[in-house]
Order: sequence, then C-alpha cells, then structure tokens
Amino acid sequence: MGLASLAADEVLDQRRRHLAALDSFPFSAEAAEKIRRYGAPLGLLLEHHAQLDRCMSRLQQLMSEAEADGGSLPAGTVVLADSLSQSLGRFERHWHAPPGGIWLTAAWPDVLVPEFSRLLPFAAGLACCRTVRLYGLDARLKWVNDVLVGGRKIAGVLCSTVYRPNKDRWHCIGIGLNANNQDFPADLQASAVSLAALLGGDVDRAELAGQLLAELSWAIGLLHYDEELALREGQSCEDGRESLLLSAWRQLSDTAGRRVEYGFDVQKEPLFRAKAVGLDPCGGLVMELEDGGKVTEYSGEIVYL
Repeated sequence: MGLASLAADEVLDQRRRHLAALDSFPFSAEAAEKIRRYGAPLGLLLEHHAQLDRCMSRLQQLMSEAEADGGSLPAGTVVLADSLSQSLGRFERHWHAPPGGIWLTAAWPDVLVPEFSRLLPFAAGLACCRTVRLYGLDARLKWVNDVLVGGRKIAGVLCSTVYRPNKDRWHCIGIGLNANNQDFPADLQASAVSLAALLGGDVDRAELAGQLLAELSWAIGLLHYDEELALREGQSCEDGRESLLLSAWRQLSDTAGRRVEYGFDVQKEPLFRAKAVGLDPCGGLVMELEDGGKVTEYSGEIVYL
C-alpha cells in the first residue's frame, strides 16, 4: 500500500465514489448537480506511470500526440506518477517527489473568463486542503495554495498556462501531496510533513488519489458555477462581488492576521514585511505595512514570520 504502484482503475473508482458522496452543503440539490457536471471531466481520463521525469512534460506530449491526429487533448486529462525524477516547482526549484507520494498534473482548457481562471490555483489548493482534512487533520491554506498541517507543508500546487501551436490554451495544474513518503532532504525536514507521519501509518494511496481528484473536480466545477452566477448578475469581483470559491478558501486559511515576508521570489529576494489582513474579492492578498500603509498583491509568495 505504501510504495506499491497505483492502479488507474482503482483510483478512478475511488474518484467516482467520493464525488458521489461529497458533502455539497450549503448548495441546493440543483446547484450541486450543476457543480458536479461542470467539473465532471476532471480525472475521467487518467494515465498512470510508476516513474516519470515530470508529469507536466508527459501531459504536453499527450497534447502534441492529440494535435498530430487532428484533435485536442480531452479536457480534464490527468497524468499521475508514483515518483518524479526531475520535478520542478516555482522558479525552477526542485520538487521532492519520491515514491509514496501523490504526484499529478491535470489539464483544464482555458474556457473561464479571466476573473475566474486566475482563481484556479485557489481551487487546487482548496481541493488539496479538503482532501487532507478528510483524514481528521487540521490542514490550513497559506496564500495562495500551500497546504500546511501544524505549520509544516504537506501539499503544494503549481499552475501554469500552456499555449499550443493549434491555438488551444490549457491550464496545467500540478499537485504534490506527501502521503506515505517520510524521508525528506535535510533542507525540508523541519518544514515538510506527510500523512503517514501524522497518522502513524501508511494511507491507501489509491483512495487518497481518488479523493483528491474528486475534490479537484468539485472545486473547478464550483468555479464554473460561480462564473455562471456572476455573468447572470452582471457583477464581478471588481464590483466587490464575493466569490463562492474564495469564500470557501478563506474558511480554511490561516493567513489572515499573520506576520509575513513577501516577494515575487521570496526565497531569493524578499521585498517587505507586513501583516496579512486578508483577501480582496479578486484574490489579492491585502497586507498592512510597518508604516501603516496597505498594499494588495495578486502574484508572488509569502513566508510566515
């Protein structure tokens, strides 16, 4: 169960079961069904590998193969690997992805209006956080999409937009979740943790992967449903409209009220220290500077002080 290779059909079965049983509160039955339909393609096509260099590279290869046949990659295609040898995070940072974890990249077509497509990282982070919390752990979100338990990182997300020669545009959502991997490099031992370490034993990775895909399907479906409502109402986040997705994200975040250091690449070039006040309606992090002024940033990253 710990390091054994995942079976794609078992993961898909777990995805189906969890999505059907997912708690849809506070939505009506009609709204919940719409959300499920919107996100339904996510994970329906799953390619699994025991080992890859990068899931992202394989996903783009699949895009090229589909285009060579005159078509496009099916929306929601997921590449899942038991381990990665050349995984990279933000700013080409090495992404530790050994056997035992959940490492995947999902492709979602660029069909949302910009206001909602830029919330995809929040959706992915929310899905990861909700998945970890299914195991009885008090997982919390750090802006934008790091998932922490007890201040230590258990999951992370990297989203990028891919422009294809056939004019297709894709959002590629990379997710890493520490499941049964417990041996971390020296520079990560104090800041990273896994489900197995917290629970005192291995988890069923097929069940975990299926739960994660179901939660991601729901979160992306919620974005589309939210977009439908906003377009019908004729309002946007710039008008102060409250996003359903961001509202759910805020409830699981511990960023507001924290002292933080901010930077575009905060590890190499921190720009300033501030107190995180919260999110604006468009997902920007509002921070109060040491001189009392406020600034809102929509990209970059923070570390907690």
